[in-house]
Amino acid sequence: MRATCKKCLGLLLISGLLLFLFCAWSPGTSSGVDIRQRQGGEIQELLEGKLQDTISGYHDIPYHIKDDVACHLAQNTCVCRADEETFRLPFSNLLFPRVWAHNIELAFLESHPDPRGVKRHRAQEYSRFQTRSYNPADALIVAEANNPLQYPTQGVEVRPLKTIIIPEETGSSHTVYLTATLGTLDVAATVDGVSIKGEGEKHMTLSSPLLSALNRQLQFVTYTNTVFHPKTADTVQFSTDVHQSFFTIKVGHGTIPKLYNSGYQREYNISALVTIVTKTFLRYDKLKDLIDSIRQYYPTVTIVIADDNEHPQSVTGPHIDHYIMPFGKGWFAGRNLAVSQALTKYVLWVDDDFLFTANTKVERMVDILEKTSLDLVGGAVREATGYTATYRHTISVEEGGEEGDCLHIRDGYHHVIEGFPNCVVADAVINFFLGRTDKVQQVGFNPRLARHGHLEFFIDALGSLHIGSCSDVIVSHASKIILPWSKTDSQKAYDKFRYSSSTADNDVHKEDFYFKNRFKCMTSH
Repeated sequence: MRATCKKCLGLLLISGLLLFLFCAWSPGTSSGVDIRQRQGGEIQELLEGKLQDTISGYHDIPYHIKDDVACHLAQNTCVCRADEETFRLPFSNLLFPRVWAHNIELAFLESHPDPRGVKRHRAQEYSRFQTRSYNPADALIVAEANNPLQYPTQGVEVRPLKTIIIPEETGSSHTVYLTATLGTLDVAATVDGVSIKGEGEKHMTLSSPLLSALNRQLQFVTYTNTVFHPKTADTVQFSTDVHQSFFTIKVGHGTIPKLYNSGYQREYNISALVTIVTKTFLRYDKLKDLIDSIRQYYPTVTIVIADDNEHPQSVTGPHIDHYIMPFGKGWFAGRNLAVSQALTKYVLWVDDDFLFTANTKVERMVDILEKTSLDLVGGAVREATGYTATYRHTISVEEGGEEGDCLHIRDGYHHVIEGFPNCVVADAVINFFLGRTDKVQQVGFNPRLARHGHLEFFIDALGSLHIGSCSDVIVSHASKIILPWSKTDSQKAYDKFRYSSSTADNDVHKEDFYFKNRFKCMTSH
């Protein structure tokens, strides 16, 4: 018994020794990736660059970099670096996982036939993305010291749990107080003759007998977000003994671009840029006519068809994707399915009884989306009678208090688009439009609207999509004039579904407007 205990004790001692050696030699999760810049010159260049973008002056007052704070500032020079493997034991990755790295640029470009061309095309697409996503409200604006305090009024942003410099200055007292709520305050560098209390805390006090030294120190104040939230804002108080101001720092992740590699072309390659989507139900004859008309002008453009027929028929052909849905799933559900399968930058919606003609110039619609900030542009529909309709609408929402808001829909548009005399800006357009695929997907189509719905999509898109309408891009509408005694069984069945005004359908619309959109009233022409 005593011998057994000795063996167990020996095993425990050996296991403990191995575990100690393992822990001592293992690189761990964080020790292999050190983002701190230890060369003073690079940190100094970073700070000077940030100061030039915010507040000038006081360049003759020296400062001393605080490396442990300044190293956390965004440097816009991310590198692809993995943890170094210094010691390996069985199952070591389970206890001490290593950071791995994969150079996407190298992996993609080394096998690409035209690496320079694709890099140029990506840069062009990213530039357009930045132009579309730019918001003037995000620009940094610093209120000049007409009052004794100079502080940012807008445009200060920080990533969750990251650090930034706050541009500030005072023109009065030699003591200032800073208070944050969702983060901590510190300085990236110190200035001689300035006393600092509360470094790394939510409340920080800076004082100096020299106003110039204090203002130089204020140029190095940093804010570090400590409460993770993907999208919020911190309110910072900046005050002296007799003055105070407040400003906000937006906390949030940056927008990830969604770019489409359609190939670099001098002219628009519609097949690489556009997917045509439609929803069909009990109208295979109309659908066939639509496909034939598309192929006459765009033989290689992909057509995506959502089909919720009870007895679906085969729809095949080059560049055709036919998706079968549950029977009677509905109009907007089919739109969601069709749009979700688009792989191109743009998606063109057409009804299954439309017909392409020589006037259906998709290039024209692509051109306006490429050259403007519009997210979606509608065309015009020419009826069999010869009448051409655009159906442009403006939409506005008027606040209505506790009972809900008021929705106002009016015929018309806001203004003509400069450079495109046949195009205008509106809030809703006809049922023939080209949109940026990712933006249309973001809004989506309410799948509860099974039989009726169109303006509902644009109501949901209000404030999200920038919409235009061009009267010189025209699609034809197949004739709806059919004598009652000549209707086929399929046409009669379609009319029964399409034009029924069931109580259930009406109740869905009422509930969506009242509850989902919080409207109490709707007015329209």
